[in-house]
Amino acid sequence: MQLVPDHLLGKDFMPGGNLADYKTADGEYQMFLMEAGDARAAAFMLLDWKSAMPEAKYIAHMGGYFGTDQGKRLYVFSKGPYLAAIIGLSMEKADAEGRRFAARL
Repeated sequence: MQLVPDHLLGKDFMPGGNLADYKTADGEYQMFLMEAGDARAAAFMLLDWKSAMPEAKYIAHMGGYFGTDQGKRLYVFSKGPYLAAIIGLSMEKADAEGRRFAARL
């Protein structure tokens, strides 16, 4: 795990946050977590991600988006003041991992 001080994943609209690397039976992937000032701020950053991934698919049950960024699959969602993402997994695997992650927030 690493703490990225600013511009998480190289995005101007992103502040810093935690970025972790994982290697499991599902494959290698990354996850990020950042805490915004409140739920509204996290929701606005989620909309910034939607704009950054114009082909992104809305995932209604999580209120997030699945698309690609810099050639990598990315599933991003907010929960309360948190913005989280799974990078590098298929939509099905990212959704399952996202549900487990959200349950711990």
